[in-house]
Amino acid sequence: MKQPQFPEGWDEQRVRRVLDHYESQTEEEAVGEDEHAWEDTNATFVEIPNELLPAVRQLLAGKTD
Repeated sequence: MKQPQFPEGWDEQRVRRVLDHYESQTEEEAVGEDEHAWEDTNATFVEIPNELLPAVRQLLAGKTD
């Protein structure tokens, strides 16, 4: 069996906590969380075409190849 690979700073316990958080949310709680994210002035949402997402992710990761 293949071992799971986690991003730096993540482990199975952290993944399970995140999954539990989202799987146990009510619809109202999920909507409230989304609305709060849009109101947060410390983050910006940018809409890009889906086909450009891999290139944007690569740029954000600091990769140039």
